[in-house]
Amino acid sequence: MPPSPPAVPAVPKNPVTRPAVSTGAVTGKGVPAVEGVAGEGFPSAVSSAGGAAPTASRTDGGWLVLAGMLLVALNLRAAVTSLGALLDEVRVGLALSGTMAGFVTTLPTIAFAGLGAATPWLVRRFSPARLLVLAMLALTVGQVLRVVTGSAVVFLVTSALALAGIAVANILLPMLVKQHFPHRTGLVTGAYTMALTVGTTVAAAAAVPVAHAFGSWRAGLGVWAAMAAVAVLLWLPAALRGRTAARPNGTATRSRVRPGRTRLGWAMAVYFGAQSLSGYAIMGWLAQLFRDSGFRPQDAGLLLAGVTALGVPIALLMPTLAGRLGSLRPLIFALATASSLAYLGLAFAPRGGAVLWVVLLAFGQGAFPLILATIGLRARTADGTVALSAFAQSTGYVIAALGPLLVGILYDASGGWLAPIGFLLAALAVQTGAGMLIARPRYIEDER
Repeated sequence: MPPSPPAVPAVPKNPVTRPAVSTGAVTGKGVPAVEGVAGEGFPSAVSSAGGAAPTASRTDGGWLVLAGMLLVALNLRAAVTSLGALLDEVRVGLALSGTMAGFVTTLPTIAFAGLGAATPWLVRRFSPARLLVLAMLALTVGQVLRVVTGSAVVFLVTSALALAGIAVANILLPMLVKQHFPHRTGLVTGAYTMALTVGTTVAAAAAVPVAHAFGSWRAGLGVWAAMAAVAVLLWLPAALRGRTAARPNGTATRSRVRPGRTRLGWAMAVYFGAQSLSGYAIMGWLAQLFRDSGFRPQDAGLLLAGVTALGVPIALLMPTLAGRLGSLRPLIFALATASSLAYLGLAFAPRGGAVLWVVLLAFGQGAFPLILATIGLRARTADGTVALSAFAQSTGYVIAALGPLLVGILYDASGGWLAPIGFLLAALAVQTGAGMLIARPRYIEDER
């Protein structure tokens, strides 16, 4: 629709009752972003005059942003799970000590916690498109460099570089959902979480066959750099068109949203941390539990892969349900019940009901897409979303880092799985308690 003549102010036919401006979200042109606007060079969903933009431009821009987000999400765990699948080969090839190998497995949570916390500072200075290009470039370069070195130290440093890119992208995606798709938060969060799960599964399943096909573990790790490079190319035009998000006075202002000073912020962080703790513990130890129960190594690996594979449809469904329900309590209780039954089954009948326990575990791990969707649902603005995302994820990954470590300590000390599973049940109780605090609708901006 053409703009109204200057003498006659345009009056929207469908006035929006909620605030249209995201107070902290910054576009690539240094102005506050209107919710749903592609401010980093993508076609806008709303024209600057307040009227509707052309339908084709809005649709094309939305699809382009969504495609870019999905491609980024595909990369968010491939570098981690491919290394896990080839850890023994890497350990032998680089002569890693047991301590060094243990540090490699803990490095992702350390990087996600430390570098994720710095992302809001970066968002106040650079457009999200530029940050995503830099993040994917770091992931690409890090994955390439770590497979061409023969030094264990260089391998660790370059792995940290790759993980730094993942850490920044982890925080940015919920903000981009809020900024570009404010009325489809659950659906879009489910889509990118499903892409993340697919990337996780494919990398875990394909890393060893690729390594065998090329005769080296380096190929099994390095091939995923190509996927990250494609993500760089997709976001690069938007990054080149955008400008750094500098404030008019040349300095960036600090966010007014402080999740660390709110009850909601801490509840989100504890829920994220507890569910991630169980997730990393399952990824690290479930196959060993099944092997100890008498399964062949390949069958134990297939059962572990089943948890991830079944998580793909759950990743799409869970955020959609979260966006439609007034209260999250039914979902939180259902997830907790499924996980509890799975843990009890693994403790007392791991072999007889293995498939059932895998199905229940997969459903219980739906807490991960649920909390990602909740980050967007518990913030009014893109600024609030990135602040809450950074706090919940960085603090949560500190908690999550304890999972595989404590499970291993309890397993070695007790010589069995009752103590480790008891620990996971205790963590689940903490997770459920935190879930009750985030279940009812409210916003982080209101708790400042």
